[in-house]
Amino acid sequence: MISLSDGGASVHQSAKPDTLTQPGNVKRGLVQSPMNVRFRRTGARRYAVVVALVGEPPRAMDPAPGYDDDIPHDLVHYLVEAELGLTNGVYGRAARGAGTFITTAGQDASPRERARKQRKQQKRERALGARDERHAADMAQSERLAALCDVAWRRKHAQHPDPARAAAAPRTEDTPAITRVVARLDAIAPLWRRLRVGDELAFEWPNVVPTHTDQQRRATGHRPSQSEDP
Repeated sequence: MISLSDGGASVHQSAKPDTLTQPGNVKRGLVQSPMNVRFRRTGARRYAVVVALVGEPPRAMDPAPGYDDDIPHDLVHYLVEAELGLTNGVYGRAARGAGTFITTAGQDASPRERARKQRKQQKRERALGARDERHAADMAQSERLAALCDVAWRRKHAQHPDPARAAAAPRTEDTPAITRVVARLDAIAPLWRRLRVGDELAFEWPNVVPTHTDQQRRATGHRPSQSEDP
């Protein structure tokens, strides 16, 4: 059950929790810092992902790739990695201060300058990843399973998968993982679809249940603090 207090959003678990409302199966010891992850609609067909570690300035991917009205590409990635415990993927790396997100300290930068910084950070991350076998394996697994889960979820809902997100044929051993992630997508996609421009979904990595949505904020009259709105 998700509730809000005056101090902010929190997640409360019932006495007999359902497995589809619990945090992903991540090995906590490998994640070095608590991290807030926000998926924010920034335009009619644009979104950003903002990550924030305690005591550090927020970092963002803005614009983030693969906008979709039902569920965007990087949100699928988040659910795959959190649910399946891929601690060396996009978000596990970000929780250790690495990854392709860039600081939001220079928010006045133009879209062209932000894109240039993101390309530079991505190039650096690829170079680091080439020397890190665990990172490379988890990133490859995350990309592969994100594509498979996206296709499986859209077929379940009688949608045509995006040709740009083509996926290889799943392996037999992928079935349990795909089933788990598709169930998460079923829970999260309606929340994403209801967001207005400027609204966001927020998670505490590696939880798969949102700590809040902006519909909940409006319903309770909660206003984000300065630290919540970089």
